Amino acid sequence: MSWVRFTKTGVAVVATSAAAIFALDMTNERRFQRQMKDHFRIAHADRLAELNKRAPSALPTRKDILTSLSKGEEFDVLIIGGGATGAGVALDAQTRGLKTALVELDDFSSGTSSRSTKLIHGGVRYLQAAIMKLDLEQYRMVKEALFERHNLLEIAPHLSSPLPIMLPIYKLWQVPYYWSGIKAKSQALERFPMLKNESLKGALIYYDGQHNDARMNLAIILTAIRHGAKCANHVRVEKLNKDENGKVIGAHVKDMVTSGEWDIKAKAVINATGPFTDSIRLMGDPETARPICAPSSGVHITLPGYYSPSNTGLLDPDTSDGRVIFFLPWERMTIAGTTDAPSDVTLSPQPTDHDIEFILQEIRGYLSKDVSVRRGDVMSAWSGLRPLVRDPNKKDTKSLARNHIIEVGKSGLVTIAGGKWTTYRHMAEETVDTVVKVHDLKTESGCVTPGLLLEGAHDWNSLQYIHLVQDYGMEVDVAQHLSNTYGDRAFVVARMCKMTGKRWPIVGQRLHPEFPYLDAEVRYAVREYACTAVDVIARRMRLAFLNTYAAHEVLPDVVRVMGEELGWSYAEQRQQLDKARAFIDLEMGQNAKQTAVSNAPLNLTKEEMQKAKERFNQLDKDRKGHITVNDLRKHFREHNQKIDERVLHELLNEVDLNKNGEIEIAEFFQLYSGLKGGQLTSNRLVGYLDEIHGTPSVNRACGGI
Repeated sequence: MSWVRFTKTGVAVVATSAAAIFALDMTNERRFQRQMKDHFRIAHADRLAELNKRAPSALPTRKDILTSLSKGEEFDVLIIGGGATGAGVALDAQTRGLKTALVELDDFSSGTSSRSTKLIHGGVRYLQAAIMKLDLEQYRMVKEALFERHNLLEIAPHLSSPLPIMLPIYKLWQVPYYWSGIKAKSQALERFPMLKNESLKGALIYYDGQHNDARMNLAIILTAIRHGAKCANHVRVEKLNKDENGKVIGAHVKDMVTSGEWDIKAKAVINATGPFTDSIRLMGDPETARPICAPSSGVHITLPGYYSPSNTGLLDPDTSDGRVIFFLPWERMTIAGTTDAPSDVTLSPQPTDHDIEFILQEIRGYLSKDVSVRRGDVMSAWSGLRPLVRDPNKKDTKSLARNHIIEVGKSGLVTIAGGKWTTYRHMAEETVDTVVKVHDLKTESGCVTPGLLLEGAHDWNSLQYIHLVQDYGMEVDVAQHLSNTYGDRAFVVARMCKMTGKRWPIVGQRLHPEFPYLDAEVRYAVREYACTAVDVIARRMRLAFLNTYAAHEVLPDVVRVMGEELGWSYAEQRQQLDKARAFIDLEMGQNAKQTAVSNAPLNLTKEEMQKAKERFNQLDKDRKGHITVNDLRKHFREHNQKIDERVLHELLNEVDLNKNGEIEIAEFFQLYSGLKGGQLTSNRLVGYLDEIHGTPSVNRACGGI
């Protein structure tokens, strides 16, 4: 018999009759964590203490950084890619004393690093294989993951926290295996009341870490910049420059905002581009580079917060097709995922309705029958490309999913590929070690990133939000959001807020009434190098990932404020609106919603169809057989309803399934059928019509996608 017990710090006891080598008690584990920290920090204690002083000055502007990148000076290291791995490499290199530059094609964390499951894994899933297969390599990975998780929780406490995760057990034979982690059935249901209780035997509780992945990525980048690194987003590498011997000596880049082009000189170039690894490798070694990256698409969905407890996640390790499904509270909502399927490399991965339905179906399997899991409750859906590494020397594809590879090409290009969020720091350390050795670079010290505080962590504490409430007159949820997003920099954002003119709150104008995001955050986002409206709604804030309807609704205000800060013309503002709306529709699941509504079977009775037709005719007074924006405009004017012109177009677009600029009777029937069947939970046009005509609404709560 084998048994496992998990605690907040990681593995407490692991015992198996087959292998005593895996025995590890709590005392030894804590000693291991302490020794690891001491090993790293004592060696460079003075330097770490100096680096951990909070920088009082403002960040350099993006223009200042681009000027530094373009004036012809040679950098020790040029990093391509601004995701978690590239950001980690930049911070590691700069704090060792290397002159560091980084460029990112899109925005920092625009790819995989902002589309994760939001967990900082402690290696629990590898532990079973370590025990059952006597695999020492996987056991070491558990220890490494535990250290990295502990370190990340320590260096960015405002962005991360421990999260208990429950594994429900429905089969008696599993009980002995999980013996010491078993909780009574009543306790499991008390902690996770939405859980299906039929045949429930108990549950295993273990702890992982959870974080705001995009903000964490940005915090690493900002920390690197504060220490002197020159990191720029929206800068594309056009080609790698080489000397007469074919060695890479820098890159020719283009600013995607201004279209300016220039060369960046560097002694070493690092490829940290995730799913796009092979495209940069081909630039460095076009004749010899064989593909090593096999991207896999992982889809997640966002559901209302009431789908899960606020303090406990759930893991289903035994789905219908063998994939693992997580069900987690996040940002007062619930996220579920993920799928795992081979994918082509693309800058705009999109969730499919098939993927969304798979996740929903699995959720229905372990939630109580009293919880109606509806397609319309999906508030957002997104796909991330996981950059799995293909190693021709290994046949076991499962092992590739968790490993990373550091490759040095004939041209001298260093590539870091694969890996995961949890081990980004360790990956960066090994990458910089390799670069220093291969290119004979001189550093001031070894790696100092263990214990190196990230942006916002220096003077932060968990009660900081109370000072924001008391000193600035902010609402509690807004203050908590600012504190947990910006850390000790939250006061800078607070000082940028305007007076509301109300008795309460005194300051803090919300962008949307349902979310704690403020208009002042948009201005602050520009200081954090946001260049597009998508940069703001998807990464500086997380609204696009939380609720696509709300994201659409705040876009005009976001673009207006950014336009004031960046001097956008009217044409540029329109372009930003269009691009952001397309992002929400394509990459955040709105198109998948319309597919679900279009494909749903028509389930209206004759009476319901007649009522829907009557409502349609109230709008189509000319009996054209379709409804236009002009029809909507006339109808609302006749009933003294003031509807913004932009909203009129949005109302039509939400029902116009075939996108021909008109609402036909078949689409109207499909709309009402979707509301009845749960593919939609609400529709704004129906809501307005119900309000005008005073008829019972078929709208349901939430209004998801």
